[in-house]
Amino acid sequence: MQQNSQQWLVVVNDEEQYSVWAADRSIPQGWRAVGVNGPKENCLDYIERAWTDMRPLSLRSATTV
Repeated sequence: MQQNSQQWLVVVNDEEQYSVWAADRSIPQGWRAVGVNGPKENCLDYIERAWTDMRPLSLRSATTV
């Protein structure tokens, strides 16, 4: 079985929404790397731990007293 050696980055936007992005591609405008990279599964594991509130930042801020 051939193993996929594709490397990924964890990226986040201004609304604090996370995604994975292929490490060999330019990060799209509006997103920035968070400093986590490696196999896709590792990146997805990080996102699962870090992104605990799926609401966009603007919505979380609007509902905070």
